[in-house]
Amino acid sequence: MIDVSMFERSKQPSPARWKKHLLLIAILLGTIGTFAAAIRSKPRIRLAERKSIPIDPTIMSAVRAIDGELQAAILAAGLDAAPAADWMTIGRRISLALVGTGMSLEEIRILEQIPEPERIRWWVDHLLNDSRCSDYLGERFARAYVGTNNGPFILFRRRRFRMWLSEQFQQNRPYDAIVREMISSEGLWTDHPAVNFLTATMDEQDNGRADPIRLAGRTTRAFLGMRIDCLQCHDDFLDKIKLGPLESPVDGEQHHFHELASFFSGARVSKNIFAGLRDDRQDYRFQFLNASDESVVPLGVPFHGHLLPTEGKPRHRLAAWVTHPENLPFARATVNRVWALMFGRPLVEPVDDMSLHGPFPAGLETLAQDFVAYGFDLHRLIRILTQTNAFQRDSRSPDFQPTLEHEGLWAVFPMTQLRPEQVAGSIHQACRVRTVDEHSSIVTKLEKFGYLEDFMRDYGDRGEDEFVAQSVTIPQRLLVMNGDLIKDRVQSNPIMNASNRIAATAHDNSTAIEAVYLAALNRKPSVAEVEAMSEFLLEKKGEDRANAIGGVYWVLLNSTEFLWNH
Repeated sequence: MIDVSMFERSKQPSPARWKKHLLLIAILLGTIGTFAAAIRSKPRIRLAERKSIPIDPTIMSAVRAIDGELQAAILAAGLDAAPAADWMTIGRRISLALVGTGMSLEEIRILEQIPEPERIRWWVDHLLNDSRCSDYLGERFARAYVGTNNGPFILFRRRRFRMWLSEQFQQNRPYDAIVREMISSEGLWTDHPAVNFLTATMDEQDNGRADPIRLAGRTTRAFLGMRIDCLQCHDDFLDKIKLGPLESPVDGEQHHFHELASFFSGARVSKNIFAGLRDDRQDYRFQFLNASDESVVPLGVPFHGHLLPTEGKPRHRLAAWVTHPENLPFARATVNRVWALMFGRPLVEPVDDMSLHGPFPAGLETLAQDFVAYGFDLHRLIRILTQTNAFQRDSRSPDFQPTLEHEGLWAVFPMTQLRPEQVAGSIHQACRVRTVDEHSSIVTKLEKFGYLEDFMRDYGDRGEDEFVAQSVTIPQRLLVMNGDLIKDRVQSNPIMNASNRIAATAHDNSTAIEAVYLAALNRKPSVAEVEAMSEFLLEKKGEDRANAIGGVYWVLLNSTEFLWNH
């Protein structure tokens, strides 16, 4: 007789097999848990604690001074100024300037909980403490310092440099200290990221030596806001470049530029590559116009020579001169670049072409002096700009038709086309209910990175000339209208896309339309717009309604209003 009990026992796993099964189950559950954690957003930082943001009296004093100067210029031209814009329009401007996107629907709902007089200050304070802001500013400034090319891979790490800049801005490190480190740094470009400012100029023919001419050009344009590099090849017919003291200015000449370049001549990679960049004090030689041979070019600065230290390594001396508190071109250049970021265009155009002695537009000198007096504090500068009447004015007026003269004197907020990264970032954010930030899931972050990379490649990147006005081309408009960036975000996708989530949670069409307008345009729709869009959604149910709401999104994202900062 067969022992059934033995057969039953044989089906039961042995203790060893139980352990294997438990291990496999644990691995499976761990994998599922990891995946679930990846697709789920992390716990979000509490955005609104509803506490008042204290008013800094020194900031408001600076704001009043700048407002006074700009208003005097407007009155002197016989112009009127536009009234203040609504808080959502101002909030969108701030968001575009500091993180490169419009406000999310989630952020608007949070701001509505803040007392209206405090909303703008609260929003600026929040974004300055958001890693999206430091990352965005890091990329904007990196373009001025090292361009957009990846350079020599072995000797240059652009991404590492940009991340380092982001860390400096996140900590609100004094800007002069950041620049000094870039100019004077030594070491390996991975361990000492500031060195990438120098190694970005190297190529295979340089024998591991930085390019003094390119570095001198970067220094004058990015840090001093002056195009002295025009002098590198010739000094005839360039009398518009005035150097020297105000009382006795001199025409710029070749030697002014090449004496500056000589500070960088010793920067080279050590024979031991792991030691990174070092300074071997090599002489800088150049053949000037009308000279038969090259000659050694001494160290020298094109103006304010008394501010140059007499001791120390060449690049350390240059760094001290560039960032000296009395060297106001450094502060003016920074103010002009940050103004361009906030307003979409600089006070002085082009952003890197200011004269040494002016004349300067209203507000520039006051801002530059405040920047120096308060320790080259970028966060303070941004807070000042966002509180000015110029930044908070409407781009329209019920009393007059704005002209280029109004915009030139900041009597209205200037209308500027969104830059490519702002177009892509704003589309991606508008089609998500929640804010896409550091607390988003890894899947959401990877999706954004992939789509934005593809869009920027196809749309076209302005590179270093991002503040130069350019017309949008027909292929660019067609890409926005028909490209994957919008199409994939307005079609039915109940997990990711806002159109489905709005359709599911907004039980009446008016509520749904308002949510789409807030997410896309950062404003509420007019009565006429609600009526028109409601007719489009009439009697649609389920997936048809979600697709119709996606159609409303498509219309708004392709509107001129969405594609301009105003």
